Amino acid sequence: MNKDPYGKLASALYSSVGKHAKQAIGGVGAVLGTITDTGLKLDDFKHELQDYMVAELPGFFSVPRSMLLGTAVQAEQPSWGNKQMDTSFYVDKSEIKDVSLKLKLSPGDRVLAMQINGGNDAVVLCKVVNADG
Repeated sequence: MNKDPYGKLASALYSSVGKHAKQAIGGVGAVLGTITDTGLKLDDFKHELQDYMVAELPGFFSVPRSMLLGTAVQAEQPSWGNKQMDTSFYVDKSEIKDVSLKLKLSPGDRVLAMQINGGNDAVVLCKVVNADG
């Protein structure tokens, strides 16, 4: 005869809740993947995803004041002839509003993706490369 029926019930509930929690969060989180010719192949999922999303980063682009070195060439000035002149170009600080950074991905690129909606959808966040180049 069972001396502790409540202990058995608690143990069964604990086990069941653990399984359901694991299933609910399984496939959720960041994962590495590879862009293919026809979609996205995540490292931890055996099927290729043809329907995935790519992060787009809307924002504000700011360029600091800088100097660029270059070569000036003839610009409809007959007195220049075929002369070229090395020169410096100064660019003032500028800001551009309503800029959107879009990822340019090619087949074979390794990416970091976030799985959302219980693992039903994937969003590619960025391209990843080795630290040594």
